[in-house]
Amino acid sequence: MVTLPQDERYFQRRIATSYVTTIISTTLVLFLIGLIGLIFLHASRLSDYVKENIGFSIMIRESVKETGILELKKRLDLEPYVKSSEYIPKERAADQLQEELGEDFIGFLGYNPLLHSIDLRLKASYTNADSISRIERKLLARPEVKEIFYQKSLIDLINTNLKKVSMVLFVFSAFMFFIAIVLINNTIRLAIYSKRFLIRSMQLVGATEGFIRRPFLEKAIGNGVLSSLLAIGMLVITLYFSVEQLPELLELQDPLRLAILVVFILALGIGISWSSTYLSVRKYLRIKTDLLYI
Repeated sequence: MVTLPQDERYFQRRIATSYVTTIISTTLVLFLIGLIGLIFLHASRLSDYVKENIGFSIMIRESVKETGILELKKRLDLEPYVKSSEYIPKERAADQLQEELGEDFIGFLGYNPLLHSIDLRLKASYTNADSISRIERKLLARPEVKEIFYQKSLIDLINTNLKKVSMVLFVFSAFMFFIAIVLINNTIRLAIYSKRFLIRSMQLVGATEGFIRRPFLEKAIGNGVLSSLLAIGMLVITLYFSVEQLPELLELQDPLRLAILVVFILALGIGISWSSTYLSVRKYLRIKTDLLYI
């Protein structure tokens, strides 16, 4: 059994400790970035969900027969701004209103004053004041439509508040993203700093810069992949338990956006690890010997 000298064992322990510290630090930072990404994605989906559930009712003229209403509904379903539509006969509307009021207003009036209607749910990108105004004018131009009913003040309030929340979340995300990159970069720079004398020793025996740099960059890519996968695993666990506690979150999931976030974290982990390692190694390849001891 070969016993390593004490100095060499100490050196290897330092390398192992530096490696583990870099992996843990990078993983935690990437997890933080991914967590912010999840919050941002869910906030975006929640915003779309709220917008797409705003009531938009088209009241139909009494002279229009049911076949005409159903034909209008089919034409509306083909419009690019319509997410979904539902035909509400006036008998059903009366039942709903009676349930809300708790009184038989039809028995009191002697007739049903309500009209047949079509409830629309607009796509999120069309739920703003300008788009709704254009849609309203277009619908009112149809001979079957008597009037349009929607809560304009509610739409304006929702859009205003969502813009404020989105701006705050964007600024916070950008700030945390910047901090995360700085933390990963500093962690890797410290790890390379601990190996500065090894780099100089390799230079002294005639190794080229490319030869010296290659193992560091290969290790950086491996570290980036491992840290990214660990961070993604932590995000999956976090998302799983979040859905367990709040099943409503399941409706907000978008597999495509989640896949993009996973690819982004993987690319970010590899990219930052590689670039930080490259710059740090280059620094110690070109630094003066006297400065190695500072």
